Amino acid sequence: MYRVDLNSDLAESFGNYKIGLDEEVIKYVTSANIACGWHAGDPLVMEKTVQMAKNQGVRIGAHPGYLDLMGFGRRNMAVTPQEVKAYIKYQVGALMAFTKAKGEKIQHVKPHGAMYNMAAKDKDLAMAIAEGIYEVDQDIILMGLANSEIIKAGKTFGLKVCNEVFADRAYNSDGTLVSRKLEGAVIHDADLAISRVVRMVKEGKVTAINGEDIEIKAQSICVHGDNPEAVEFVRKIRLKLEEEGIQVTAISNFIL
Repeated sequence: MYRVDLNSDLAESFGNYKIGLDEEVIKYVTSANIACGWHAGDPLVMEKTVQMAKNQGVRIGAHPGYLDLMGFGRRNMAVTPQEVKAYIKYQVGALMAFTKAKGEKIQHVKPHGAMYNMAAKDKDLAMAIAEGIYEVDQDIILMGLANSEIIKAGKTFGLKVCNEVFADRAYNSDGTLVSRKLEGAVIHDADLAISRVVRMVKEGKVTAINGEDIEIKAQSICVHGDNPEAVEFVRKIRLKLEEEGIQVTAISNFIL
């Protein structure tokens, strides 16, 4: 049986600024990545989203990033592995307070934005992230770009790992994501994106931006829901996966 998780980055509103359509997206995903107040989010938004996930039966993940509200955590920062490790602990600990208060647990940690992309290639940063999680809770699953340094680092520390793929992003031939600055980085054709996702799950392959087929492991699919069209896209992906006989379920149900 094919099984896959659908995850989305949520709780990215901040104060009076509302970002994303969390209430709609959460109906279709199985795991929620909750921003922890550094790149986005704030304590009230975090608490509200934890409760919303609990109500919907959606598993909760921490989504820590760099302290960069202005840049939404997407700007590369010159930080040491020791700093990144502390950043992870700080943000996971913050979300853990809210999950504990609601009788929930953190299922996974997925780094955000620049931290995610830098650690996908940088072994030392990836190891710092994995070690930070390991020292807080060894049962937490580490989610990262499929086949990246993040996945390798998690395995090194004996953590359970989840290979993540992206429905609407183009891939380089080395398995990394094409920079958003380049043309073709984001796939806007919903039917194409969905067919790519099904192939990633069933065949373990995806066509890179240069036309080359590359191997990829799809255990969780990241979907975005920051506009009405994106919410409809999430709904269509889930429907198509289920039509293809793929069970859509939280990663903790099959990554044991």
